[in-house]
Amino acid sequence: MTRSTFIALSTAFLSLAGAASAQNIRAGIIGLDTSHVLAFTKTLNANPQKPEVMGVRLVAAYAQGSKDIESSVKRVPEYTEKVKALGVEIVPTIEALVEKVDVVFLETNDGRPHLEQIRPCFAAHKPVFIDKPIAGTLVDAIKIFEEAKAAGVPIFSSSSLRFGKNTQAVRGGSVGIVKQAETSSPASLEATHPDLFWYGIHGVESLFTVMGTGCQSVKRDTNPEGKIRVTGTWAGGRTGVFNESKAYGGKAVGDKGESPVGAYDGYDPLLFAAVHFFRTGMAPVTPEETLEIYAFMEAADESKRRNGAEVTLKEVMDKAKAEAAKK
Repeated sequence: MTRSTFIALSTAFLSLAGAASAQNIRAGIIGLDTSHVLAFTKTLNANPQKPEVMGVRLVAAYAQGSKDIESSVKRVPEYTEKVKALGVEIVPTIEALVEKVDVVFLETNDGRPHLEQIRPCFAAHKPVFIDKPIAGTLVDAIKIFEEAKAAGVPIFSSSSLRFGKNTQAVRGGSVGIVKQAETSSPASLEATHPDLFWYGIHGVESLFTVMGTGCQSVKRDTNPEGKIRVTGTWAGGRTGVFNESKAYGGKAVGDKGESPVGAYDGYDPLLFAAVHFFRTGMAPVTPEETLEIYAFMEAADESKRRNGAEVTLKEVMDKAKAEAAKK
């Protein structure tokens, strides 16, 4: 989806969400199985509020997230009680949620139910921020963007790592055109998702934030510590590398200098970006970039299956688009 399409969608959003003025937006949450919901709720429902979120309140939540990932399921009772204590009403269905809110945070930690969970939001014309991972498969990620476009509903998805101060500075041109970059993050695995979807997405999001789109192929191997390493080749011979590590970080080298990137600066920068999106309908990251990020991670899994062979993003995207067309 192009930027001009999102401008058109933002106009539709503003007319559809008349009740959601810039000064008075009722937000809802789907899925109470991630620490993100507590961080967002504490900031949005604080008194006084931070200027960046003034007038946006979390008023309702649908608690059910993942149904079979133990690490997620066990969080729901605790997080439900904590958001209730912060003034959030717990509702029994997503359909009930969208009747009470103007915008939605899709926070279910498990990406697999996201397509099903977001459809009532599309039907109700509610703009949605989708927390990472956008979906459990590249196929579902494609379907989500296709259905959002068909419904005329603005959406976006991102890791909080995209909005690190140094990372954003490089994105804005602080070191010129980035010729090569390397980022790192933890990359714990979840058997139900492609390897990097679950947690490696953080470092991969940082990598794409500074490199931009245009990745053509990837190779996956291991770094000297025996952890995941994925090397991407971008158009023009630029190179970007993701490394699994215990720490967040990295470095970008451009034609005007170099800079550290990939640091975690907390949840507020992501929340501020989401609030700005809800107020304007303008997404801070395009569907094309998000889909390329997930194609990069899917191609990394395919490279692993092929014992480290180079895999093109076009190959995995073409395959996923063909499968999405059948759903």
